[in-house]
Amino acid sequence: MKLNHKILGEGTPIVILHGLFGMLDNWMTFGKALAEKYKVILVDHRNHGKSPHSDEISFELYAQDLKELLDDLNIPRAYVLGHSMGGKTAMYFATRYPKSTLGIISVDIGAHGYYKGNHDEIFDAILPIDLNKYERRGEIDDTLSTKISILPIRQFLLKNLSRTESGYKWKANFQVLHDQYDEIRKAVPEGSLYEGPSLIIRGGNSPYVRIQDMEYIQSIFPAVLLETVENAGHWIHAEKPKELLGIVHDFLE
Repeated sequence: MKLNHKILGEGTPIVILHGLFGMLDNWMTFGKALAEKYKVILVDHRNHGKSPHSDEISFELYAQDLKELLDDLNIPRAYVLGHSMGGKTAMYFATRYPKSTLGIISVDIGAHGYYKGNHDEIFDAILPIDLNKYERRGEIDDTLSTKISILPIRQFLLKNLSRTESGYKWKANFQVLHDQYDEIRKAVPEGSLYEGPSLIIRGGNSPYVRIQDMEYIQSIFPAVLLETVENAGHWIHAEKPKELLGIVHDFLE
């Protein structure tokens, strides 16, 4: 799987991985800031952004995809920063390829499994849409608004729209992501281990990483540090970019 990616800056390499339904462009502003001191590799997961679509998804495959990319780029070791689903990919990567990992940063995701249903509203809104019926992006937004009332969520999802000669298409492979959603909810397996530098950054207003989750995280990542960004939810890089950048810099230095 040849992943779409962009490289910014020079220096010690750090990969940035987006979350579910996202793409590398979501992290471009943050990546440019980080690239003032580091070599930043922004990546689209399979079935996201401009990376190829596949009928198979799993964190094992996500980790393999990243290893293949780093090998192709002749990068023997890198830091891996990931948000949400991307953070879980970073965890899998570190436990599978510790010699290729300088350290990991997981942004608002833990190592445990997550309950089903977090994205049901989005799937229920997206999957019935027949893009062949629409000529304007605004019409698609109007349809989404009947099921998703929060404008920033719709704006985030509409970034997945791509205009072609034959009309609109989705960049994300929503059907496969829905059909194999259970794979995205899985925990990092018990007994996995990565003893290198590890950082969890959680949003103070987010339910994704709780204090009681740290025992399981520490069983896999014994050197893990925990940082909390107060007054931030799940989308820390959008809500508190300066605070997040400062924490990341402190960890990398």
